[in-house]
Amino acid sequence: MSTAAVETLPVEPARPGRFAGKGVCYDLARIIESMNRRFQDVVRIELARIGVEDLSAVQVLMLMHIGNEELSVRDLLERGNYLGSNASYNLKHLVESGYVDRAASARDRRTARLKLSPQGLRLVEELRRLEAVRSEAMIRTEADAQEFDATYRTLRRLERAWCDLIRYDSASLEWGNGEIP
Repeated sequence: MSTAAVETLPVEPARPGRFAGKGVCYDLARIIESMNRRFQDVVRIELARIGVEDLSAVQVLMLMHIGNEELSVRDLLERGNYLGSNASYNLKHLVESGYVDRAASARDRRTARLKLSPQGLRLVEELRRLEAVRSEAMIRTEADAQEFDATYRTLRRLERAWCDLIRYDSASLEWGNGEIP
């Protein structure tokens, strides 16, 4: 287990002369990336707690992305922003370990369809149960719930704005509304 998993991170004070939302995109990206690493540390701790030693945190997140659905490999890659060769390795491991069932698509034999095996479903259900316990510990009041909801909405707006910027290559897009000028 990484020592980073048990470190307490200092809360960064607001920078003088800056208000939230102005000129903080790089800071937000850095914090989001750091949060992703910390979340993977949490997933590793939860895996150890329930005795799962044959999966990495990234592989578990792939299972969580599949969930109760049947997806194409492409859909999974887009949903999770996984890199091709890394994703192929991880998917191969998940299939060989019995967590994912992979079958050729009935419409296009070149396309693979993925769904969780009973073993994968049990693991995802257990992890969702643990996630609910963690959420209850963090969200204790209506004010906490409102803060998490506002944070979620803000991050989704930022994601849409960045996706629109990439897709339409236009810096003149309004903040997260998806309209093309």
